[in-house]
Amino acid sequence: MLHPDFAVPAGAVLLSVRHMFSFSVAHVYDAWLDPDLARQFLFATEKGEMVRADIDARVGGRFVMTDRRDGEDVEHIGHYLELGRPHRLVFTFSVPKYSTDSARVEITVAQTTQGTLLDLEQEVGAAWVEHKERISQGWQMILKNLDKVLAQNAS
Repeated sequence: MLHPDFAVPAGAVLLSVRHMFSFSVAHVYDAWLDPDLARQFLFATEKGEMVRADIDARVGGRFVMTDRRDGEDVEHIGHYLELGRPHRLVFTFSVPKYSTDSARVEITVAQTTQGTLLDLEQEVGAAWVEHKERISQGWQMILKNLDKVLAQNAS
């Protein structure tokens, strides 16, 4: 859930995505901040090649993930606003190639009786509201890929 002090800007909407993992809360959380693991799932595309995965995992630190798609580099950048290991991660996110807009993303990770539940919420600015479904599908793909990466690295 978004921090109570954070208000979604006028015209923006909030999208939510959930995924259940069979891995520990710590494993799920830590993967987001581990460059070797993150390069395998975070903003990676089937047709692209992740050529850069820089993560400065501290409040105020930044990340840069660069996916090369058809010979063209697409950077995904952000800054960490909150790191509450192993349950809470908050960061800004933008793709400068497509927009100067930046979104706020909040991730909470919790242990349930069924496994580890990850809830992701993103503020989608007014200019991107019509793309909300595609953005949601992108996050769902990322979470499914995270599941695969954790499974591959578990053995």
